Amino acid sequence: MQNATNGRTGRNGRAKVLAVLRTPVGGCSVALLALVIALALFAPALWGDQASAVDVDAIQQGPTAAHLLGTDSLGRDVLARVLVATRLSIELAVTATLIGVAAGTVLGSAPSVLPRWAGRIVTSAVNIAVAFPGLLLALFFAMIFGIGAEGAVLAIGLAMAPAFARLTQTLSAAVAGQDFVAAARVAGAGRVRLLVRHVLPNIGEPLVVNATISAGMALLAFAGLSFLGIGVQAPAYDWGRLLGEGLNQIYVNPTAALAPGVAVMVAGLAFNLFGETVAGVVGARASRPSQLKDSATAAAAAPAAGGGGDRPVLLVDDLRIAFPGPAGRPVTPVRGVSFTVGAGESVGVVGESGSGKSLTALGVSRLIEAPGTVTAARLEFLGTPLLRAPEPEVRGLLGTSLALVFQDPMASFNPTQRIGRQLAEVSEQHQGLSRGRALDRAVERLREVRVPAAERRARQYPHEFSGGMRQRAMIAMGLMGEPRLVIADEPTTALDVTVQRQVLRLLAQVRESGDGSGSAPAALLLISHDITVVAQSCRRVLVMYAGRIVEDLPTADLHTAARHPYTRALLAAVPALDTDRDAPLAVIPGRPPEPGEVTAGCAFASRCSLADERCRADEPDPVNVGAEHRVACWHPQDSTPRSRTSSVDTTTAGGGA
Repeated sequence: MQNATNGRTGRNGRAKVLAVLRTPVGGCSVALLALVIALALFAPALWGDQASAVDVDAIQQGPTAAHLLGTDSLGRDVLARVLVATRLSIELAVTATLIGVAAGTVLGSAPSVLPRWAGRIVTSAVNIAVAFPGLLLALFFAMIFGIGAEGAVLAIGLAMAPAFARLTQTLSAAVAGQDFVAAARVAGAGRVRLLVRHVLPNIGEPLVVNATISAGMALLAFAGLSFLGIGVQAPAYDWGRLLGEGLNQIYVNPTAALAPGVAVMVAGLAFNLFGETVAGVVGARASRPSQLKDSATAAAAAPAAGGGGDRPVLLVDDLRIAFPGPAGRPVTPVRGVSFTVGAGESVGVVGESGSGKSLTALGVSRLIEAPGTVTAARLEFLGTPLLRAPEPEVRGLLGTSLALVFQDPMASFNPTQRIGRQLAEVSEQHQGLSRGRALDRAVERLREVRVPAAERRARQYPHEFSGGMRQRAMIAMGLMGEPRLVIADEPTTALDVTVQRQVLRLLAQVRESGDGSGSAPAALLLISHDITVVAQSCRRVLVMYAGRIVEDLPTADLHTAARHPYTRALLAAVPALDTDRDAPLAVIPGRPPEPGEVTAGCAFASRCSLADERCRADEPDPVNVGAEHRVACWHPQDSTPRSRTSSVDTTTAGGGA
């Protein structure tokens, strides 16, 4: 079965490649490049003698039957010389491109494996070089290396290097932060081995595409230097030199200048079109929806196959997220977070800004980009270890079984694409649906989240939606797959209380109905500043402070059994219906510590009236204080914080911490 799947995937990949090559651009590029290569290989043997034959009786003649494009100042056939010059012109352009790609790749990838100080020097040098126009750099290097073909090759190659270095730098930065590079470094791999074995293979395809396109630019640059007299020197000749010679007799025989110019244009067009075709082929090979769909389906079915009915949808154990800090010391805004989310369960995460709520969600979703790093003793989604599983498997699993609802849907949608097209892309990439079927599914999902006139709305742009409608469309995008977990990060921020309630009801219905087709219920991880919203929407609440979970308890016990001073302070900060309007609102004194300011002891100690020397010296670990209730505090409180009747409905007040 696996062989059959692999064979089908290979056939689909070949079919897509052939489909790209059959397009007008693909067909023209292959035909033109084949013609240029054939001339470069065979023209010197076929027309070499004719190109070098001197005819003193036919000096600077116009087109004739014997000389279709006329002759030069020595009576040599212009057409034959243009054809023969193909080999040297292509050889020099390709050589210069290889030098530029090699130098640029080394310079661009070096900062990712060099020490920080050395990487900054290389990066600064590249940035300065990129600021200069390529032609000026080429002329500068040509003066250094001297007049001639060799100097021109080095000049053009080094002039191309900064652009490739910038591209490589951008691509390699994402790869260098991956765990497999860190593991290779810990295993003792040298810097050169890291570069050759781990970084470059992961950025090869886009470099090849850009190198192919740049070969045409190198061809034009080389012709320019030869035209100026600082490139190829007599008796050798390329198209640029022929163009310069033909310009001297342009009034006598214009075709002598026109022919090499047309040759440069055709060859450059061949390289550029071929580069576009290579880009299309790479995209076709990289886009294998059926393979992603198979891996995602297999991963989603793994819990059922294993018989693990009690296996949580999401298991997080000792999650840590770190970023480089000053003086080489890492900053860890998420420190040792552990929790589970069961099938169909709704869990809320609350805390002040900067407590690590959103970073935790991004870390779970594998959306932390380099130079940030994510580590965990265990990080499993539907039984798949997200930090150790192959990238295609993880991408397919998260793309179909995890739904993300971000805080700002306007920033989450591409403003230049229609809503329906953006939703349909999810099914095209992860489920292998055709463009039409994916768009039909997008309209269906918009209807399910009660977007009126879904077909018309699908053809609109994000700016044509209201805030509440954009949030509904964001939820619909998550439903394009078959979500087993919905992570909603501040989904009601900046919405009025009526729309807040509508969005929360919609999330509750999504959790109960899964993907909208009546399948297994989806779990919900709701992140919010508003502890009242979480209390009304979730079964459990996780209270975060300074990158840690300080209390984990059922929401049914939130108003009567919360034991951490910070949780009680959050509850007290929510205004109630019977709050004295003349009294100042309750606030938590002080401010949360910055991630780089967290020191030994309890992070809340500076704001807590119960803190003592032990609190300032030792950080408490979470301990069980009841059924499904854990708290990290040296002095957990026992008295009832406030009555349940004082909670505020979100339709009448939007209080938050």
